[in-house]
Amino acid sequence: MMKNMIRDIVIVQHPVSVYVPLNYKVTLSVRAEGTGILNYQWFKSSKEEVFGGTRADLIVTAQRSQLYICRVNDQFCNCMFSKWVTVKVLDIAKPGLPVAWRGEPHIAVHPAPQTVRQGERLTLSCTAFGIPTPHYQWYRNGLPLLGKTTDTLQIENAESDHRGTYLCYVSNVQEERWTEAADVEIVPSNQLTATDKVALLIGNLNYSHHPDLMAPTMDVHELANLLQQLGFRVVSLLDLTREEMLAAIDKFLLLLDRGVYALFYYAGHGYERLGRNYLVAIDAPQPYRSENCVCVQRVMCKMQERRTALNVVLLDTCRTWYNLDCIASEIRPLVPMGNTVYGYATCENAEAYEVQDGGKSTGIFTKYLNKHILQLEKVTHILELVSENLGRDPFVIGKQAVEIRHTLKEPRSLTDPIRTTGHTGELHLRDACRRQANELPHQKLLIFNCGVEVEVSFSALFSNVMVAFGRVKTTGPRAQDCTITLRSTPVTPIKL
Repeated sequence: MMKNMIRDIVIVQHPVSVYVPLNYKVTLSVRAEGTGILNYQWFKSSKEEVFGGTRADLIVTAQRSQLYICRVNDQFCNCMFSKWVTVKVLDIAKPGLPVAWRGEPHIAVHPAPQTVRQGERLTLSCTAFGIPTPHYQWYRNGLPLLGKTTDTLQIENAESDHRGTYLCYVSNVQEERWTEAADVEIVPSNQLTATDKVALLIGNLNYSHHPDLMAPTMDVHELANLLQQLGFRVVSLLDLTREEMLAAIDKFLLLLDRGVYALFYYAGHGYERLGRNYLVAIDAPQPYRSENCVCVQRVMCKMQERRTALNVVLLDTCRTWYNLDCIASEIRPLVPMGNTVYGYATCENAEAYEVQDGGKSTGIFTKYLNKHILQLEKVTHILELVSENLGRDPFVIGKQAVEIRHTLKEPRSLTDPIRTTGHTGELHLRDACRRQANELPHQKLLIFNCGVEVEVSFSALFSNVMVAFGRVKTTGPRAQDCTITLRSTPVTPIKL
């Protein structure tokens, strides 16, 4: 008598990676052959089982980028895994997909024309949705570029040979597409450099005696990320008392030296009195006076005393005249060094507004600032673009207008490169101390007597705000119902 041969499981069709807009419904499919009835179980990148994912086809509503894999097994204890695939998600306001889209490449973001200084980084981006995920090939002047096969084309040190017309060829098994042409011009470098770039960002929103704000959290977070892309060492702080604000500013000033680009940004309540601008700390009483606040002009003077190459002060705050009986701070006038730029969210005796923009709160000044700050333009021109955009915004027409003042004598830009040979040993030492002070705790695994394992990890959106995450990793045989409660406790402030 011949015995039946049990055939191994063979996956004849693996799922494919996809790139889709937020909330798009995607079907991941696996096809397998084997003996008898086959069972399926889908898993996420965290190796967690997908609830209800027990069929060959898995329907996913794309909420965030995630890895998926499928396990196929039979009643004979045979088991086989599919390939890992990525559901990549892009949250874009208007993806522009056709109504009858079936997964062919759809280009949502085309590369933009650019003018780049010689020696600077050239970056061109293309974003294309597709099922499966599209492939990319970049071209310059009609010729393919060797090795340039991702959605982002980056050339670290642009030279004159890199000027020309760029296109990206996008394809998957269904169709092929070409992006719009992007002309790139390479201009001679003006040789303006910084020895370092340092930024202090403060956002006050939770006040003890005054109306709370909503926008500073998102504004400070997004601006910090953009400044880091420009090479700035950024310290971002939320909800400071006057004492904490003064301490942070003093530490910030210690990082400044000859040749440094310094940027100070504040979002929160503020007012103006006799030409002086005051920033309101979260513990300022009602009514507040100058001794309860921080005078911007005093900060400017101290920044200038450090002989920096560029000082940029950006204030997303009201400038209404307040408490006119209060004596204005006595401050000596600034020295005409030609290195200072002031960007005020609004003009004298006027308010600055925050708005809801796509489900998030933002100061309207910072909204347009973040839109332009990465551009390869003189810093004063960046603020002019912000002013023009804000001036056309229907929400604040007749209510808010940007005011720009400067004593700039050179065409300095926030994109100017850092001259690494200009750093002093003392500056390196201070930077090492700052990195050590802001170091996050390592991920921890807590094991309890009942057999429960809890994984605790940490993240920092701001220099003085740490977020802890807890996840039950293993429940154990003796545990039935496990919950994690994280409690916030005061900690020693992070040093700058």
